[in-house]
Amino acid sequence: MENNQNQIDKVIEFIKQNYLDKINLALEEDKYSIEIDFSELEKFDIDLANELLDNPENIMKIFKEALKSFDLPIESEKFEKITFRFFNLSEFRNIRIRDLREKHLGKLIVVDGIVKRASEVRPEVYLIRFKCVKCGMEVEFRQENRELTRPSKCVFCNSRGFEIVGEKLRDARWVVIEEPFEVRGGESPSELFIYLHDDLVDVKNRSKSDPGNRIKVVGILKKTSRRIGGKLSKQLEIFLEANYLESLETQWEDIEITEEDEKKILELSKDEIIYEKLVKSLAPSIYGFDEVKLALMLQMFGGCETITPDKVRVRGDINILLIGEPAVAKSQLLKTVTKIMPKAKYVSGKAATAAGLVATVTRDEEFLGGWVVEAGAVVLANRSIVAIDEFEKVDKKDIIALHEAMEQGSVSIAKASVVATLPAKTAVLAAANPKYGRFDEVKPISEQVDIPETILTRFDLKFALRDIPDIEKDKKIIEHVEKARYFNSEEYAKPEIDPELLRKYIAYARSRCYPKLTPEAAEKIKEFYLSLRKSSVGGVVSITPRQYESLVRLAQASARIQLREFVNVEDAERAINLMLFSLRQFGQDLVTGQIDIDKAEGQKITHEHRSKIKIIDEVLTELENKYGLTIPYDEVVKLAMERGVTDAESIIRKMQEVGEIFFPKPDRLQRIKRFV
Repeated sequence: MENNQNQIDKVIEFIKQNYLDKINLALEEDKYSIEIDFSELEKFDIDLANELLDNPENIMKIFKEALKSFDLPIESEKFEKITFRFFNLSEFRNIRIRDLREKHLGKLIVVDGIVKRASEVRPEVYLIRFKCVKCGMEVEFRQENRELTRPSKCVFCNSRGFEIVGEKLRDARWVVIEEPFEVRGGESPSELFIYLHDDLVDVKNRSKSDPGNRIKVVGILKKTSRRIGGKLSKQLEIFLEANYLESLETQWEDIEITEEDEKKILELSKDEIIYEKLVKSLAPSIYGFDEVKLALMLQMFGGCETITPDKVRVRGDINILLIGEPAVAKSQLLKTVTKIMPKAKYVSGKAATAAGLVATVTRDEEFLGGWVVEAGAVVLANRSIVAIDEFEKVDKKDIIALHEAMEQGSVSIAKASVVATLPAKTAVLAAANPKYGRFDEVKPISEQVDIPETILTRFDLKFALRDIPDIEKDKKIIEHVEKARYFNSEEYAKPEIDPELLRKYIAYARSRCYPKLTPEAAEKIKEFYLSLRKSSVGGVVSITPRQYESLVRLAQASARIQLREFVNVEDAERAINLMLFSLRQFGQDLVTGQIDIDKAEGQKITHEHRSKIKIIDEVLTELENKYGLTIPYDEVVKLAMERGVTDAESIIRKMQEVGEIFFPKPDRLQRIKRFV
């Protein structure tokens, strides 16, 4: 008792010196949470601070008891609402979720992680007043466990009959967080349940604990019973009762950058050959693909998000698609990018579903209490990159779920009683295989990869990673592989920039540099855009406003690499060169040299197809005069081929797919008449 009184006296003195004015001001504004800087308490009395860490519930009660010594502007019934919340704890109290053990139970600790699942905010009973039905004695029971706690028997008459005559409620929410990074390869991130209540889940703070957000939580580690198959298990579940919640919105700040690191980064940004160095720093053991590696570097540095005056968001994330033939190391490129980028996620198309990619709603009655939102890879990688390998193997119903995330930077979900919008400002790096193993530069991309055209159009850049036999190039590749992998030649395998420094370089640029477009750079991009639009003749469209926005993003990323405040003409030219390289691979007509954006973007009907459809349409008109409405299929093919449509059968199938014709009989076709 004496020890408690001594501690109360210390707390009274601490509040007088540091927080009395703040407490009075908070209570006048109807705020009942008092935030205490732990470092100030530590300076005031180290023993009291240590006691708070070891016996937090007892010391928090003492803080509340000490408040009774002051004349506060608050009604007595509201006094119970006052809560002391502690932040800025010592670094040694930051504990990884996987390192939590029995010794941490009942202690005040700090954990951080990404919210994976979250329940709805619901009222919860925390105090119940029971009345003995026999003698009328009343007793209050604080509800500390998940299950309702009742008195076992009356202390006066030993009766076991009770009725509830009063209860006190508060808002509460359960969330599950997972570790932010996998530090060692092959490990799965550990999870921890977090219990939030009162003002931590009010309208202002609720969004902090939505799935996909990164949070730091100060709280008391507690245990609760665990049920397996409806029966109590001897193994217990642990959870953290939150005392203080802090949003860690920007993951780049998690990377510690020393003064020495900053000096090196600034030197790199001023290097005249920094772009060449960056290319040589990304998977140096993989020979070639310099344009692709440069594009991936620009993706990692990223463009700048723009919010227009009418509140329309223009994304800054750069999406890239790699279509690679077998054994061109596209999977290795994806994994290398995810190792460099903090919070990046790697998934394989074979095992990916809409739930795993974006988000889902699951039912968890035992712990979270009903329907809960569970974040997928795209949401968990918010403000980073999600790499999806074997993209073409993702089910079409699931891949459609990426539409909103790739353009709007969010994921909306409506299922059961849950309607939510989650943050997903995530760049998508996808790799796919051609349908028939090898890339065909004649066919449109839509005929070579099984990916919906609406998704294809959302990629800023698309690259074909081809394996073309070339004796001189093949010799260089093999020599490069031998020296990099088998003869330990650092010249061929060591990155030009150390991966850890590169990681810090990217973090530094993304958190401090937001380049703006200059009139000169804007004019350069406009000239390129208009020149391609001008070349759009004969029904061919060579470029659209979507590519214009991509050019701006790429130019901003280029400027970010040199930590410049403004985008210059060189950045614009670098973006234009990458865009041309991409468009020529997928959209260039091999005969005319003209770029057809429909071919590059995966449209089912390209300009070339439309020209051939027009010829077949004329053939159908002629043959209708001869045969009537139903025309022999062989006659159509024969006449079309005579007029230069060598792939007449393929074009007829496309006309059938888009609803222009149908087959009333196997050997006869007929046009579909449309009535207005």
